Amino acid sequence: MAEREYKSFKEFYPYYLTEHQDATCRKLHFTGTALIFVVLAWALLTQTWWGLWLIPVTGYGFAWVGHFFYEKNKPATFTYPLWSLASDFKLFFDILRGKEKLSPKG
Repeated sequence: MAEREYKSFKEFYPYYLTEHQDATCRKLHFTGTALIFVVLAWALLTQTWWGLWLIPVTGYGFAWVGHFFYEKNKPATFTYPLWSLASDFKLFFDILRGKEKLSPKG
């Protein structure tokens, strides 16, 4: 089956949310994204520039564990890398603002 081609982020984001139905997967995404900010702050404050390499490892590591072991689907990053990355941040900030829940069914 051919992948759907999304024309806009507004069109893509609802699809992204359907790929993140498992509560543990969402929690892992949230944790990984939060740790991105921690690693970035640490690297900038200590001027430990090699630490910037930990950003994708941390962010994607947590997210991919969520997809492979809990959601049991292929991360959208593989097909839609930029929109998926933007969606990770949107989900993170929506959860912080209370617009989305860590458990979409709860």
